[in-house]
Amino acid sequence: MKKIVVAYSGGLDTSVLLKWLKEEYDAEIIAYTADVGQGEELEGLEEKALTTGASKFIVGDLREEFARDFIFPMFQAGALYEGQYLLGTSIARPAISKGMVDAARTEGAGAIAHGATGKGNDQVRFELSVDSLAPELQVIAPWRMAKFREKFPGRAEMIAYAEAENIPVTASASKPYSMDRNLLHISFESGILEDPWFDATSEENREMYVLSVSPEEAPDKAQYLELLFEKGNCAGLKFPGLEEVLAELQLSGGGTREGYTLLSPLGVMLVLNVLGGRHGIGRVDMVENRFVGMKSRGVYETPGGAILFAAHRQMESITMDREVMHLRDSLIPKYSTLVYNGFWFSPEREAIQVLVTESQKNVSGEVRLKLYKGNVMAAGRRSPLSLYNPEVATMEADPTEAYNQDDATGFIRLHGLRLKTESRRESGKQ
Repeated sequence: MKKIVVAYSGGLDTSVLLKWLKEEYDAEIIAYTADVGQGEELEGLEEKALTTGASKFIVGDLREEFARDFIFPMFQAGALYEGQYLLGTSIARPAISKGMVDAARTEGAGAIAHGATGKGNDQVRFELSVDSLAPELQVIAPWRMAKFREKFPGRAEMIAYAEAENIPVTASASKPYSMDRNLLHISFESGILEDPWFDATSEENREMYVLSVSPEEAPDKAQYLELLFEKGNCAGLKFPGLEEVLAELQLSGGGTREGYTLLSPLGVMLVLNVLGGRHGIGRVDMVENRFVGMKSRGVYETPGGAILFAAHRQMESITMDREVMHLRDSLIPKYSTLVYNGFWFSPEREAIQVLVTESQKNVSGEVRLKLYKGNVMAAGRRSPLSLYNPEVATMEADPTEAYNQDDATGFIRLHGLRLKTESRRESGKQ
């Protein structure tokens, strides 16, 4: 292995890993950073990587691709792992892996290295993605090597090593939780968060959060927001103050339509993150089941994703056929598990995605939401493709005569037949 591409974030683990790989393999180390929306975390990474021992630093701007080809298709599928987790870290890994594979092939590297722990999910996600995309590449996982773990049995030793090697890191012995940020969310885990009784919502721990204010500190006035959907994807936004947010983000829209500012998937996520963060939207604290078999505790901030998830569901509620919706919903646990476990590029996930795409062809229209102190509330939905007919649904006289209430008698009688039969059998009165 003459060249190794290492997944580099500039954090404690990957900084130590880069130095160790160079010493252990006597190879040229290329530090690769995928820009999937880390923001200011990317500042100074090139200088840091080169100083730490990398021969070259590559940053791949994957933000638009990440939003368009990974986040949006996943949200069309309604993915939610174990009823709470919007899969922010999980969905970023295949995007990063794809970028790394492209870089490895361009640079002529024979191996890819990552700093994912041998106890976590990310090792699986990275390596299954590489197996799918570039089976010819070798994957180096130092955390699964005894000699690496002997030298670095824990974060304290890594912090000490970084200090001895003059590698600046944000982790410290007094605040040793890890953070991972991308366009969809930021996650916090390990260290002080390993105690599931630790209260991450307390006032003294508010400084931990990055993307959102606490619900207690959110504005006392609700924020109304309207979203324009086209075939299951958000294409435009409308709310008071949108122009100021765009200016803050240095974004420009793609024109207007019926009062909506049209935005790319990246633009939608950036704006919703700002808006959701202001109102304390999208915080989740959960104990989840890792693929490797253990439970782990994670704290997540997903402000924009929480808004988009809620809005998409409202749009589906009036535009999706009942049986199509129920069929898609029946696949949500499977789809979410595939994403969580690292099977994004698997044929089964791609097959489900085809069904999902078909289910979204009529999911177009407008949704109005109200954001208030951590809550996302539905405030209206409408669509030219709506299946909701108020004249049929009304409790008053139906002018269309599409539904005859007398028909329900036979409908109920037929469905009740087997229940009556079962009851008589159990009572011995057949």
